[in-house]
Amino acid sequence: MTVSRETPPPPEAAGVFASRLPLAERYVEILADAGVERGLLGPREVPRLWDRHVLNSAWVMSRVPEGATVADVGTGAGLPGLVWAIGRPDLEITLVEPLLRRTTFLQEVVDELRLENVRVVRARAEEVREVFDVVTARAVAGLDKLARWCMPLVVPGGVFLALKGSRAQHEVDEAAATLERLGARSIVVATYGDAEIPTTVVEVTT
Repeated sequence: MTVSRETPPPPEAAGVFASRLPLAERYVEILADAGVERGLLGPREVPRLWDRHVLNSAWVMSRVPEGATVADVGTGAGLPGLVWAIGRPDLEITLVEPLLRRTTFLQEVVDELRLENVRVVRARAEEVREVFDVVTARAVAGLDKLARWCMPLVVPGGVFLALKGSRAQHEVDEAAATLERLGARSIVVATYGDAEIPTTVVEVTT
């Protein structure tokens, strides 16, 4: 199953990606084809790739400072990291993923789209020995565990952006002690984008 070239992206996509919309369209085509074929996404996700995955990731780009270094932990098929790299060429994106089949896919996408602002690193978060202005993760783990993986990678004064769902505040409440121990100075649950399908983000400033 693939996304037809005759099926245009949602109207909002043009405003989000501007001149780089063709790159985003090609990425969606790759996700719908090789991404499904190689088990990175389920076939049922294909009809909602734009709304539930690409735009869901893209709305959060406005929260990322200009010129920031970004690590996307457990990036999987490249969400949100590749979306941000396409929409924000000013960012320096590191995709952190431990599974070889996924890093192989990611590097193929980076090469095909000629994304010069992306680096693919095959590693677990605990093995990464550098820090970043922004660390993000989407659909990886519960916030308590995710914070223990991600927050050590955030520079002082940086931000950890965990893309979450409707239970975000509940997760924050459960992980409060861990977040405080790891150096959280502020914790905000924010929403971005479409009113019908908003992106909920836990923003932890260090």
